[in-house]
Amino acid sequence: MKMLVLGIGNTLLADEGVGIAAMHELETRFGSRGDIEFLDGGTLSFTLAVPISGCDALLVIDAAELGGVPGTVRSFEGEEMDRFLGENRKCSVHEVGLLDLMSISLLTGHWPQRRALIGVQPAVIDWGEALTPEVAAALPEVIDCSSEIIERFTR
Repeated sequence: MKMLVLGIGNTLLADEGVGIAAMHELETRFGSRGDIEFLDGGTLSFTLAVPISGCDALLVIDAAELGGVPGTVRSFEGEEMDRFLGENRKCSVHEVGLLDLMSISLLTGHWPQRRALIGVQPAVIDWGEALTPEVAAALPEVIDCSSEIIERFTR
């Protein structure tokens, strides 16, 4: 069983970097395990299709438009994740979207059966090297949710 924890975002655009911040914290907690790979996906590219195709379980963490107050955290698993990606084509700085990576993975015959997306409602997507207080305060919830998914997916 190989799990990929993929943090997505641009750390120069304030809350857009929440996925990267969470991924680094999870790497600190779980990095010694050989069955989990941690990857800074930056602002995405088609090259991420390769590590996605090589994993059995996938956890993606990213800023997402959830229609909630800044710092709102939601998780989507399996087909619910796929629906969310298909219905919420957000405008972003990402070169390609997760929906594009999902399509590539499906075409190659490997979209992990165990998959989850944790989205965090940003307050600010503008120049800034730190998370806003609202999103920074949500990080413990993101880490707890992520940790639960990691433990469940790697059993």
